[in-house]
Amino acid sequence: MNDVKNDANVSPGVIRLLVADDHAIVRDGLTAMMEQHDDISVVAEAADGREAVEQFRRHRPDVTLMDLRMPGMDGVEAIVTIRGEFPDAHILVLTTYDGDEDIYRGLHAGALGYLLKDAGRDRLVEAIRAVHAGRTHLAPEVAAKLAERMRAPNLTAREREVLHLLARGMSNGEVAAALFITEATVKTHVNSILGKLDVSDRTQAVTTALKRGLVQLE
Repeated sequence: MNDVKNDANVSPGVIRLLVADDHAIVRDGLTAMMEQHDDISVVAEAADGREAVEQFRRHRPDVTLMDLRMPGMDGVEAIVTIRGEFPDAHILVLTTYDGDEDIYRGLHAGALGYLLKDAGRDRLVEAIRAVHAGRTHLAPEVAAKLAERMRAPNLTAREREVLHLLARGMSNGEVAAALFITEATVKTHVNSILGKLDVSDRTQAVTTALKRGLVQLE
């Protein structure tokens, strides 16, 4: 992506913003929206996580707006990479995904805030200013889902693998073959998954997992 504004032309005290989203129309809309505020200026854009990391290294923005699901390197991986190199990076997740696992992963990676794209402009600007000041910013509905996620039992790494394969429509036998385990072991994992997700069958488990962001269909 081309730089939106030369850093040298940004006035002191203005929040320098990097916008990372894989949809050009979203980036254009956010840039136009932010340029209506004297204290915010978009200095760079990125169409995926890898480009977001590159643009961050180049511009060192004050705040980064990061979508979660992008091609190649996703938003969570980009946040981890940026924060690994720049621990004081201020990142605000801006996404359409409101599953409790999505929220948890974004914040656990190091984002200071999490906002949904249907938030109004005033709320977005408020969030950018809060994150710039180093404060955590969560919409009330996001905070409620995060609290729900923290109370829920965690799936093990193996259970996540099984759940991912179930979401792809595999039978227990196919899951067993894919993971090189016995079908009896698969059944044990499935029963544990059903209990932790508080559902009664595989279909409900997959539906709940997709809604919460535990798995994504490729």
